[in-house]
Amino acid sequence: MSALLQQTPSWGTAIWFILAAVVLLAVLLGFVTYAIYFERKVIGWMQLRIGPNRVGPLGLLQTVADVAKLLLKEDIRPKDADKALFTLAPILAYAPAFAVLAVMPFTESIQFADLGIGLLYYIALSGITVLGVITAGWASNNKYSLIGGLRSAAQMISYEVPLVMSLVGIVLLTGSMNLREIVEAQRDVWNIVPQFIGFCVFIIAAQAELNRSPFDLPEAESELVGGYHVEYTGFRFAMFMLAEYVYMFGMGTLITILFLGGWLPIHPALGFIPGIVWFILKFSLYVFLQFWIRATMPRMRVDQLMSFAWKVLLPVALLNILLTAVVVSYQNGMF
Repeated sequence: MSALLQQTPSWGTAIWFILAAVVLLAVLLGFVTYAIYFERKVIGWMQLRIGPNRVGPLGLLQTVADVAKLLLKEDIRPKDADKALFTLAPILAYAPAFAVLAVMPFTESIQFADLGIGLLYYIALSGITVLGVITAGWASNNKYSLIGGLRSAAQMISYEVPLVMSLVGIVLLTGSMNLREIVEAQRDVWNIVPQFIGFCVFIIAAQAELNRSPFDLPEAESELVGGYHVEYTGFRFAMFMLAEYVYMFGMGTLITILFLGGWLPIHPALGFIPGIVWFILKFSLYVFLQFWIRATMPRMRVDQLMSFAWKVLLPVALLNILLTAVVVSYQNGMF
């Protein structure tokens, strides 16, 4: 795709980008719709419940009906809310979640933009979402939503530090922040092997960045009756929910690229299987792990959440950087 875009005229390039963006948006909407369905079914299976089984065959249209219900609901705004910020918050939460996918190489030929600093682009842009959450909490003029927004700011900023630190080891090993080059560097061995410590830190910090169990403190319906989006209804609430699952898509894609070899096969002998199939299999494994964690782990206390970030994950991430630097220096004959 990227090669085709470079060879076509400027107007043709624009048309291809628009069509590709529409296709990606359709894929994302399909993923969100049926990720929710399969999450309900998997959690039901793990907790000895049935899950959705009424609307459509095997309940496959249940989430479609839920989406239609959200879009048709009345859009209610609190009387004393800040109108401009209340409207802007869902956009700030969703837009970066979609934009980060522009640099993701799904296969050797399917990628929007091959940036030399693609990894840095993802980290920088994904951090904007916390502004949307804080804005939603403040603009709602509700104590519960304000506490949820402040919790989210503390949580996402705190876990952003070990998350970024856990990626330094990969940059040291590959010598690049280009996502395509990081995948190509894993032809002999996937990064999950030499960077297993970094992988563990990253996947835990990513869980906190996604505000998912057991780190869903900003929402915490048992404490904050919904948290930062408690005052949102209809399609505005749907945008927050969409942002969460689109980020799950983005984080699963990033983990597949950084640690699981992207589109590369598990063994060269299996190279006849298309790269997109390998990518989907690895990505699906991460998504299933998300469902598993939500079904089995209770929510942490907020003090435990913050202590774990600064007292456990950050030191472990720094240790991983030190060990990786020593190994890379030794391989380069520096001592």
